[in-house]
Amino acid sequence: MKRIVFVCFVAGICILNACSKDDGGTTTPPPVTLDCSTVTKAFAANVNPIIQANCTGSSCHGSGSSNGPGDLLTYAKINGAKTAIRSAVSSGAMPKGSSLTTTQKNTILCWIDAGAPNN
Repeated sequence: MKRIVFVCFVAGICILNACSKDDGGTTTPPPVTLDCSTVTKAFAANVNPIIQANCTGSSCHGSGSSNGPGDLLTYAKINGAKTAIRSAVSSGAMPKGSSLTTTQKNTILCWIDAGAPNN
């Protein structure tokens, strides 16, 4: 009798483990939510200086560049590439060879999320 109870107990544990929600470690973490309430979203004063200082080097997105979205020297070019910029900045893929501070990243991301105004 004890043997049957033990076997039933072990079988129950196995069944419960088989029904767990474990997906083998492939769960995508939830996206990070930005708090843009304290971030200044001004293109000319905040966003453009970050891009010009970190992205427009001679081998990156300067004059005549064909890398990714091309040169990022004007509001029109930056605005046209905002989706690619958002993806590259949020993933940390850009700028190549260096990194932006959290404040710089948030400034760019919040500006894009605010509709990328030309202000």
